[in-house]
Amino acid sequence: MAVFDYDLFVIGGGSGGVRAGRVAAATGAKVGLAEEFRMGGTCVIRGCVPKKLMVFASLFSEMFDDAEAYGWTVDAGDFNWSTFRPKLHAELERLEGIYRRILNSNDVTIHDARAVVKDPHTVALSDGSEFTAKHILIATGGHPTVPNIPGAEHAITSNEVFLLDELPKKMLIVGGGYIASEFAGIMNGLGVEVDQFYRGEQILRGFDDEAREMIAAGMVEKGVNLKLGLNVAEMNKRDGGIWVKDTDGNEHMYDQVMFATGRGPNTSGLGLEDAGVTLGKKGEVVVDAYSQTSVPSIYAVGDVTDRVQLTPVAIREGMAFVETVFKGNPTPVDHELIPSAVFTQPEFGTIGLTEAEAAAQEPIEVYSTSFKPMNHSFAGREDRVMMKLIVSKANRKVLGCHIVADHAGEMIQLAGIAVKLGATKEQFDQTVAVHPTMAEELVTMKEPVRET
Repeated sequence: MAVFDYDLFVIGGGSGGVRAGRVAAATGAKVGLAEEFRMGGTCVIRGCVPKKLMVFASLFSEMFDDAEAYGWTVDAGDFNWSTFRPKLHAELERLEGIYRRILNSNDVTIHDARAVVKDPHTVALSDGSEFTAKHILIATGGHPTVPNIPGAEHAITSNEVFLLDELPKKMLIVGGGYIASEFAGIMNGLGVEVDQFYRGEQILRGFDDEAREMIAAGMVEKGVNLKLGLNVAEMNKRDGGIWVKDTDGNEHMYDQVMFATGRGPNTSGLGLEDAGVTLGKKGEVVVDAYSQTSVPSIYAVGDVTDRVQLTPVAIREGMAFVETVFKGNPTPVDHELIPSAVFTQPEFGTIGLTEAEAAAQEPIEVYSTSFKPMNHSFAGREDRVMMKLIVSKANRKVLGCHIVADHAGEMIQLAGIAVKLGATKEQFDQTVAVHPTMAEELVTMKEPVRET
């Protein structure tokens, strides 16, 4: 029997890799983990966590206005990036330290180095060392991609936005996905003049159309200059900022331009293909339902597989991998009915099928309502809320739930439990409403607004 240095070697210190390494070590496995940058991965260092903290910061501008409407005397002043940024990075350092302590306390050996796959059972590190492992787990995540546009090198991405020395006065955000739309709201809330270009017909492609329309309208209402059917043709650095020519031929000047036009898997230079691992068209690691690659000893989880690019999904994939490989309990990853939130302003929570997807699948009923919530109405705001359920006519199950509202992410986590369990519309209706709340509409919509 072959003797290996490790039972498992994990390449990548993000959420999926760290969880898999820790849980595998708890089974008694000898585990090593290599991370070339900072422990925590995209989510902790340059994604979900710093972004959400910036969302919180950006919401205060409206809160101060609302406070005055509610009778408070407020002298808000301006947002101070130089005060916020050090605290933001101190928090990220604290979280990174927690990740390291978790690994150390579970006897996972950390290698602060880049690791590449030399063969199905060997990894080579940038410090010159090599290790053998019975199993190798690729958890290297993804990175922002930049379009091939003249002058694109002068733009930043979501990786750099947290590192800005100062906030721009005027900024262009290019893209229509959740990252672009979230940062448009964030920067607008922090007092930046924001233009958002998206080449498509509407932002947030792939989400429910009714929700997309409402979110876009809400963003414009709050001050984002959203331009649909428009892209950057070329750009360049000039005195006073960044010059941009759009695809309609108009010229603009910005202090900063940010591309949020897509993400790609981190597989370049990892040696995977030389080791026999099959990669997809985007460079993603191709895996089966158990996260196993074409090489039996090599597995992959998280964004590098380009399945569902969400941190909690990567964690679930890592745990399922450990169940399969180290606990003798073959566990496929369940990617069905995953609740998710988009921290746009207004916020969006969703689970299940969109109206269009459901209608293409079977006859449905659509229950939807839009209204001005009590807190915004009192403050004189125009912000509206949307609650929407997609229901199967055949079995009455709720196929999709879509919420546009403050704290929609918190609400969809709870509603998602019912949808995941296969609750019917009648079971929703049997639940007593909590009054006065926005979410009570989920259990009080009695008549469908349309059906197929």
